[in-house]
Amino acid sequence: MAALTILYVEDDARVAGEVIELAHRQGDRITWECTGSAGLLRAGMDKFDVIILDRMLPDVDGLTILQRLRESGVGTPVLMLSALGRTSDRAEGLDAGADDYLAKPFEAEELLARLRALHRRSSGREHSAVIIYGAFECHVKARTAFRANRHLALSPREFELFRYFIENAGEVITREMLLRDVWNMNFDPQTNVVDVSIGRLRRKLEDGFATPALETIWGTGYRLLDGR
Repeated sequence: MAALTILYVEDDARVAGEVIELAHRQGDRITWECTGSAGLLRAGMDKFDVIILDRMLPDVDGLTILQRLRESGVGTPVLMLSALGRTSDRAEGLDAGADDYLAKPFEAEELLARLRALHRRSSGREHSAVIIYGAFECHVKARTAFRANRHLALSPREFELFRYFIENAGEVITREMLLRDVWNMNFDPQTNVVDVSIGRLRRKLEDGFATPALETIWGTGYRLLDGR
């Protein structure tokens, strides 16, 4: 039985712990995210065989995450978990793009068996490598960027900058990090190349929108905001 790589988005640590323990015993590799925003980011950025997605999360609900993934071309099979187990609830989840739906409470063995069945049915699907953070999307293979579904016309360097920010979404990015990881420089050239590029990127990310995209942390660096 081949091991699966699983993304599990669940805010209930007790429930998650039981599933994670059984998955590890079966040799599967499982990544746990306890918030919807972190799960959405991880699902677009990394490749998984299957995703377990709790429907009721405290920040971004499972249906919204699922819709964002499908709209962005992420076709990884998704099994949705929920305490809402009525037929209408199941239909809503499946209509949103879920490949399977399991009501809580459930047996961990059944959950993992369903994941294997999903994986068998979906073998051959490709991961589209879309990184999603808030209103922003970074389509890595196509090298295109979007904010609120609006295309952002970025130059190659601006795209690399944007990709670096979204891969480190929510973190403070220093000038030294940008020089090292985007410009491949291990020294400060004593020029304003970073500041000029950040200024250009900021204008393209924010033009026509009411809210800022990049926050300047004075004396430290910059942080990508969620753009909502």
